[in-house]
Amino acid sequence: MSRSALMLTPSELRNLTARTAHRPTVVQMRDTPIEKERKRQKYGNQKVEDETGLKFDSKAEHRRWCCLVMLAKAREISDLQRQVRFELIPSVERPSGGKERPTVYIADFTYTDRTGRKVVEDVKGAVTPEFRLKRKLMLWVHGIEVKEIRS
Repeated sequence: MSRSALMLTPSELRNLTARTAHRPTVVQMRDTPIEKERKRQKYGNQKVEDETGLKFDSKAEHRRWCCLVMLAKAREISDLQRQVRFELIPSVERPSGGKERPTVYIADFTYTDRTGRKVVEDVKGAVTPEFRLKRKLMLWVHGIEVKEIRS
């Protein structure tokens, strides 16, 4: 004789109740959106937004920006800029068709010091092989030495 799927013995019912004790019901799951767990940054940095609405990739980058703003107010530096884009290798047409995108370096900060020299700074917690290559290309293509600021 076959039992229906809805017919449970008392011990089976207790077992099922124990297994599903602290789980949400189907209705609760339907009505409550899933909260996604925030993904951790690759190098452990925390993004920061300051009181003026500027967004920074790390706390160290924000601290450096505050220092540079103070130097600019004291007129030690001028022409302070954030996230300046430098093209290292231009886009190229492939012989087989299509296009290779340009290779760019985005500097954290650029400014002009008292001597009139353009300074490019990058705040680094971890130096990657990609950054080393781009630092060398900046020197070769633009003649600019990238100053690393360690966090």
